This record gives sequence, C-alpha cells and structure tokens, in this order.
Amino acid sequence: MAMREKNIAILGATGLVGRTMLKVLEERNFPVKNIRLLATAKSVGLKIPFKNFDLIVEEVSESSFDGIDIALFSAGKTASKHWAPIAAKKGCIVIDNSSAWRMEREIPLVVPEVNAHTIKNYRGIIANPNCSTIQMVVVLNEIHKHFGLRRVIVSTYQSISGAGQKGVNKLLSEIDIKENKDPGQIAYNTMFHQIIDENGFTEEELKMINETRKIMEIPELPITVTCVRLPILGGHAESINIQTEKATSVEEIREVLGRHKSIVVLDEPMKQIYPTPAHSRDRDEVFVGRIREDKAFENGFYLWVVSDNLRKGAATNAVQIAELYLD
Repeated sequence: MAMREKNIAILGATGLVGRTMLKVLEERNFPVKNIRLLATAKSVGLKIPFKNFDLIVEEVSESSFDGIDIALFSAGKTASKHWAPIAAKKGCIVIDNSSAWRMEREIPLVVPEVNAHTIKNYRGIIANPNCSTIQMVVVLNEIHKHFGLRRVIVSTYQSISGAGQKGVNKLLSEIDIKENKDPGQIAYNTMFHQIIDENGFTEEELKMINETRKIMEIPELPITVTCVRLPILGGHAESINIQTEKATSVEEIREVLGRHKSIVVLDEPMKQIYPTPAHSRDRDEVFVGRIREDKAFENGFYLWVVSDNLRKGAATNAVQIAELYLD
C-alpha cells in the first residue's frame, strides 16, 4: 500500500540545517506532495534545488502553514516560540530544531532510535534534541539496555558548523590570520560556548545533561559534560567515559553496538582504525571507536563517538521523526 504524500514546510530553509533537511528529504525519498520553503523577508525569492525543480523561498506568515501536514523548523529559538504554536493550531506536526521547547514537560524530545514511543498518538510540537545529545544517546541507550548505566562523563569536540553559517564564515575568514592574538578567534584555536550557569557550565553543557536525562527517561543519571568547539567545518566527536551497572567487556560492548542499524563500529586499535569527523561527513550513522576498559574503577569504559552534526545531529533526526508519521 502506497504511503500518503505529505505537504511539507521548512522554516529556516536557507540556513545550513534547513538546506540539509531538504537534501535529506530527497535522499530518503520522503513522500512529498508539496513543499514550501519559508524564511525571513531578506531571503524571499532565493532559489533552492529539490529533485528536478528549483523551489522559491517565501516569507513566513500565518497563512504559510495552511494545508501543511508536517513543518520542519530550524530558524532559532525566538522564531520557534512565535511560529510553532501558530503552525500547531493549524493542525501541523511541528518538528523544531531549536532549544525553545526541549525541556517543556508536555513536549516530546525525540531521538527515534531511543524514544519513538513518546509520540505515539501525539500531534503538535515535537522537539529535536541538541546535536551533541543525539549522537550520544543513540550509543548510551544501547549500552543502558544491555548493561545499565551508573554514570557518564563526556567531553565534546564540536565543529564550528554547529554555530551555523556565521560560524563557518568566521572560521574561513580567519584562516589567513597568521598570529592568533584574539581569544575569540576560532582558527588555530579552541572555544567554549557561553557560560551561563553560576557553577561555570555553558548552555551547551547543560543542554546535554538535561536532554539526555529526559530522552533516556533516567532523571537521576549522574552525567557531567565539557563542550569544546574546534576549528573544523563539520562533524562532532565525543570522548565518553561510562560506568555500567552490570559487568561486561570491550568485546561485548563492540558486539552490542555493532548490531545496531544506526551505529557503525570502527574499532581496530592495533591497525589505528577509529572514526574521525571525516568518516561521518554526509552520513547518517553514529560512529564508535576506541572502546577501552577504564581500569580506574569497576565496570568503567571509554568510547569515542562521532557523527555528522548537520545530519543525524539535526536534519536527519528531524526527518526520521517525520517518517514516524507516514501512513
């Protein structure tokens, strides 16, 4: 039986994630009937290719969501706070990539491999998690199902594309600067996100802590995070240290993760085979390597986790959520 085609809108269609959403819809052969590209007035009239056509960007308005089945949002927190309720009232399923709704109790925060059950019989606003959270929970959830989790410590190595096109432009503009005297420079440097917590945590770090607990439905999970931006254009990497509830081994963890359809294990240490951001480019899987035992404490292990932050970390995850509504 053929799936019913859907009318789709993308708000923030001209940004890095918005353009990637369009690309992923085409690659996954999502059953699109009509598609509407939406942005602010300054982007009106831009042409973006989709399949064999050029789509024209329109200025978003209340009527933009008339007749739309699924609206994919990647226009930032302020725009989402304004437009998502309007779209939802018109009957749209809104899948929002901003942080606007993620920690609202009544709003599902979804990674399909982990908690698709939270949107069964649900219609309305759905939150797409933070890019670094998504790749981590795909791996952690699989380990938790088999061995349980006692605690998690993670340090991220995030590409500047996580800051959007302005971040990419900033890095490219700084490449020719020979001397690095500006602590805010990303080229030949590392940066932290903005610190907002009185205990010294950044917004990105708090997102990963709180979102992981919500998605995995483990509200008391001990987890601490340090997030770092690197001067690379794409792909996020994470060094994750875990302690499991049950005794296990490196070999068992490799086997469990290797069976998962969304995970690629690249872990042959003596051959120097491990994932890098280059492996993840334009891929939807989460890559895992450098699985090691941490002998400092019982049931301790290290993992190195890499994913394309624009795809599985944003656009692909949103489209996968939309696919849960295909009939």
